[in-house]
Amino acid sequence: MSNSIGDTSHHTDHRIQSPTADLLGKWMASLVSPFFVLFLIPLVLYVAVLPVMPLMEPDEARYALIPQYMNQVGDYITPHLKGVPYLEKPPLAYWATALFFKAFGENAFAARLFAGLCAWGCILLVYNMGFYFHDRKTGLYSAAVLSVSLLLFALGRINILDMPLTLFLCLAILCGFRFFQSPRMVDKKWLFGFYGSCGLAFLTKGVIGVVFPPAVIVLWLLWSRRWRDILRIFSPGGILLFAIPVGAWLFMVQRANPDFLWFFFIHEHFLRYTTKVHERVEPFWYYLPVVLLGITPWWAYLTQALMGVCRRGWRLFGKEEICLFAVWTGFIFLFFSLSSSKLASYIAPVILPLAVLMGRIFASYEDQDAYGEVNKTASWPLAPAVVQSLALGGLMLVPLFVPEYRKITPPGGCWLWLGIPAIVAAAIIFIPEILRKRAKTGWFASIYVLFAIYLVSLLFPLSHYLTPGKSALDVVRAIRAHVPSDAVVYQYRSTMYGIDFYTGRNTPIVEDMGELRYGAERINPQERERRFPREEEFVRTVKMTRVKATTTDKAVVPETAVIAEKAMQKAISPAVTGVPSFAVTEGKGHVETLRRSFPEARIVWDNGKFYLLALSQSLE
Repeated sequence: MSNSIGDTSHHTDHRIQSPTADLLGKWMASLVSPFFVLFLIPLVLYVAVLPVMPLMEPDEARYALIPQYMNQVGDYITPHLKGVPYLEKPPLAYWATALFFKAFGENAFAARLFAGLCAWGCILLVYNMGFYFHDRKTGLYSAAVLSVSLLLFALGRINILDMPLTLFLCLAILCGFRFFQSPRMVDKKWLFGFYGSCGLAFLTKGVIGVVFPPAVIVLWLLWSRRWRDILRIFSPGGILLFAIPVGAWLFMVQRANPDFLWFFFIHEHFLRYTTKVHERVEPFWYYLPVVLLGITPWWAYLTQALMGVCRRGWRLFGKEEICLFAVWTGFIFLFFSLSSSKLASYIAPVILPLAVLMGRIFASYEDQDAYGEVNKTASWPLAPAVVQSLALGGLMLVPLFVPEYRKITPPGGCWLWLGIPAIVAAAIIFIPEILRKRAKTGWFASIYVLFAIYLVSLLFPLSHYLTPGKSALDVVRAIRAHVPSDAVVYQYRSTMYGIDFYTGRNTPIVEDMGELRYGAERINPQERERRFPREEEFVRTVKMTRVKATTTDKAVVPETAVIAEKAMQKAISPAVTGVPSFAVTEGKGHVETLRRSFPEARIVWDNGKFYLLALSQSLE
């Protein structure tokens, strides 16, 4: 018997033919096309629905506030958060978002657009990988797998740095691999692509961008017994391509911030990886369930697909592909598993090679031979898909049982918003199986399309229930309704960057300096007391002085960080008396603490989690 996928000899089709199912299957299969997979679905998932949810706290609002300030003061070298230097991350994503703010306005859509476009770029990259290693069909199936994988969807529509980093890291690894696979390794475009992508990855999130791609390529060469080729990775032109933009930014930011290099390379990289300084401690096996959940919905269908293709004895993957992907996923997985600081988003770069592997398996399974073989097997391989669909549908019941959400009315006052994702989750159980048994094709496409619909329909109830507790939008609406434009609003023992982003106010933070400590300690003590007062300073200021909050004159565009500092000082300096003070805080405990210092304080608004208080009346 031939190992070829196209070998269909001696095969009897045992499926029950159904004209309706056959028509539906052909229509579904037609949706796995370049236009649909590479353009339309990514356009919907990673661009069109970006504004559905408000910016979530703290990450999304933080990474929106930084480029907003860049545009206001004109300092694109030193990132600032709430007017003080914030040097934890390089500026590439901030620059891109600042550009989108100028093009589309300062809103959630523009804030998330860079992440969404990078997710789209990952889909195109995976298509290229599948095409290169196998064929066009594998490329399309791989891109489809990645498009609706839960981890990519989550990261591709939130304003954080992990999606851009994933694109540039994976692009660098692929370019390095293609260079060493090119005839006599003389095709320098791949080598320059490797160095250029490393530079973009570094300017997105730092040292990891120049560690991961070379490490993966060198380990792959060693595994392939090509250790003599390792030195060919060094290129004077490529090093210049990397060093000029990266070195220029490092030089300029160090000149403006003399202790930047220690903070950036030692505190934010070495200590983050080796110590618990950032308090993100998780067990070694943490990323195993993260990856499994991240490739939802596809993990639930792998068993039956593998049974279909393995029974035919087909050889699905080449040696070079397996070696590269094993090193790629293994190194990154082990690196982050050993780290003392773990976040689910860190593992995103391993999802791309996994998407190619799964795309190859599913493309092979859709062959008629594979369908026929699986139809002879027991039904137990379908159990994971049933369990997954029940879990996806059951997710809609969470608001009925969690007290935090139960008190919130259904979206738009209609429970149908919760029913739509549940109905789609149920359809994922039945429709693919009907098409597999009764039609010639469409099994994979039906899962792909239905889960895309599920993800989009999930956004609306998700936004409805998360907005009150996970974003600043409700608080912002309350401030606009209850607080005079010239009043000062303090954030008491909590920090919501979205307040400043949406309102344009500069809100002093009381006793919650956190990640702002580095920048706060580098401004003069008087300004630090105004912007980040301790408890006693805050109480004394509110009781003895009425702060009139003004806004920075946006018509003046400062050219240096020094001018930006003066503008911020003017924005929150005590100017006149007679202006009432307000405070935003989280939890009833903090409300009671405020009332001990300000007995006359009254709650003017709350949503059960966040509270807006008028601290005192104007002095007469």
